[in-house]
Amino acid sequence: MEYPSKLIEEAVNEISKLPGIGKKTALRLALYLLKQEADETKGLAESLVNLREKTRYCRICHIISDSEDCTCASMHRDPAIICVVEDTPDVMAIQNTAQYNGYFHVLGGVISPLEGIGPNEINIESLLKRVNNPDSQVNEVILALSPTMEGDTTAFYIAKKLKDSGIKITTIARGIPIGGELEYADEITLGRSIVQRMIYDGK
Repeated sequence: MEYPSKLIEEAVNEISKLPGIGKKTALRLALYLLKQEADETKGLAESLVNLREKTRYCRICHIISDSEDCTCASMHRDPAIICVVEDTPDVMAIQNTAQYNGYFHVLGGVISPLEGIGPNEINIESLLKRVNNPDSQVNEVILALSPTMEGDTTAFYIAKKLKDSGIKITTIARGIPIGGELEYADEITLGRSIVQRMIYDGK
């Protein structure tokens, strides 16, 4: 594809790196932004820079936040339950079901030997510390991970680590299709999976 200018080409190359956006869509977006008022385009650019430079993660539950201080306690959530998810979009998906009112723990990924991601590369150790803290009120951990090979491997590993903690370990009901991604499940199905969660048996 030939471009009218080097600047357009550079913009297209960067925009097309985003998931689901090809060169043609990237070109349309670049030309659209070029036609907008300078303040609007600068505002978009500044918001993206701020997103990258100012975004923080809660030091306790690892949810994307504006600060490292946990906001869960201020939201009057049930401290007796922790729902373990892969990433922040899963938190948002579960919150949208209005069927869960406990705390969350974001792993930031799943165990995937093929991609070189082991237990130490995700937030499992901090989960174990939360649960085993003498002041912890946790009596149930829900493993709400996508039903993929990596998700099941991660759930099995966590369940094994928590086996002797005396904590009830449950998993969301299999209303989510095998191999599916949690964040793309519809709210009704996901909500029912939370409500109908089962004792985790590692199978």
